[in-house]
Amino acid sequence: MIRLGALLPLALAALALPAEAVAQSARPLDEPRAAGQVGERYDGYAVTRGNVPPDIAALVAKVNAERKALYAQRAAADHVPVEAVGRIYAAEIIKSAPPGTWFLSESGQWTRK
Repeated sequence: MIRLGALLPLALAALALPAEAVAQSARPLDEPRAAGQVGERYDGYAVTRGNVPPDIAALVAKVNAERKALYAQRAAADHVPVEAVGRIYAAEIIKSAPPGTWFLSESGQWTRK
């Protein structure tokens, strides 16, 4: 479990996150998110909702691989856990996502923006 105090420096560093990097990872998902086929998770990764066509599943896998690499790079640079970076990015993704986007909480509950 990550302690809240340990996240403070990372949260402050997140203010310096390039908003474009967060937005770029989400843009390819705009259409399937609008259709309700894809949602965003609390940990900064996208997730399919229900049965989706193989091309949508492949797109989610590609976007998640890009996000994972970005999170790992940032975690290494800031000497923090990758999971902490994912959560910070998740908050940015939630803020920048268009209305109607579905979000999966850590408790497994879906909510719609």
